[in-house]
Amino acid sequence: MEVAVIGGGHGGYAAAAEISEHGHTVRFWRRNAEDFQAVLANPTIRVKDFKGERDIAIARPTTSLGEAVKGAELIVIPLPATTQESLAVDCAPFWEDGQVVFLPPGTLGSYIYLKAARDAGNLADVTFCETGTLPYLARKHGPASVVISGYGKHLPTGCIPARNSDKALAKLAQVYPAIHPIEDAMSAALMNAGGIIHPPLIMMNAGPLEHFERWDIHNEGTQPAIRRTTDALDAERISIRESLAYTAPHYPLADHYAKEGNEWMYGRGAHGTLTDSGDWREHIVLTEHRYMLEDTRLGLSMLSSIGKWTGVKTPIVNGFLAIGSAITGRDLYAEGRTLENLGLAELGRDQMATLMREGI
Repeated sequence: MEVAVIGGGHGGYAAAAEISEHGHTVRFWRRNAEDFQAVLANPTIRVKDFKGERDIAIARPTTSLGEAVKGAELIVIPLPATTQESLAVDCAPFWEDGQVVFLPPGTLGSYIYLKAARDAGNLADVTFCETGTLPYLARKHGPASVVISGYGKHLPTGCIPARNSDKALAKLAQVYPAIHPIEDAMSAALMNAGGIIHPPLIMMNAGPLEHFERWDIHNEGTQPAIRRTTDALDAERISIRESLAYTAPHYPLADHYAKEGNEWMYGRGAHGTLTDSGDWREHIVLTEHRYMLEDTRLGLSMLSSIGKWTGVKTPIVNGFLAIGSAITGRDLYAEGRTLENLGLAELGRDQMATLMREGI
């Protein structure tokens, strides 16, 4: 399959390498030619994972977005949600009938991409799909190398327009067999794990993060009080899902840490693999890091606004938004990925369901 991978972050490098290794033709796009020079000059990525270390050839690295997108059957965009508004506008002219776009994760980015296409006058029948997490636990170790500590085992994925889900997810499953089809893009947005795991970890570890040069929020930073807090936060997310009649499994974050029972998105033992790697012992600037500007500002504001829209109370979500706003000196809800800011707050439930099913 012709697959475009958009973005040169940790997830982009992991995706370009894995998809290429599985025999697909990958157009790998990164905006900055200088930062991409190592791959442009020698189209390979060095990968280290549970299978060992090896070089994987990349068919078509490029800095031309149109060259990457046009003619691709599947477009994978493993980038932070903070990039979506601008990149959706950049991609809008290039979409073609029958394409499938995959946002891991999405935070309702699927709707943003669809609306940007329509605003640009592009009426192509494209299906935008999103899931709850990256398919990889990965960190780049240089301009042409990536370490993949874990792979997604269960990726709950929904689409807009959901009328195309069967065909779109069948195509996506050829590249990511771990996908688990769910109702629609809103259901998938409410699977987003980043907004549950990261805000408590950074804000309840604010002292050590600002005191030490490097700190592992997933290792020493994950203590019983924080785990109880993430469980309470996650219960609010699940309550919102249930209020909208979205069905289980809801992938509670508690399963990520459990040694028995249901597997979480990365499968059994992923938390230990992550902490053992040492790659998450890092320097985090609270006012700048994506855990604050993406997972808190966008992820939690989305939950808070959908909670208000459904009538589900979200005191833990709102508390972390308030604390994050105090830390950053910004109004994270006002800046956030809310139904109000998306222009969707006035829709009724039936209208929202129709939007998710039929698109724009």
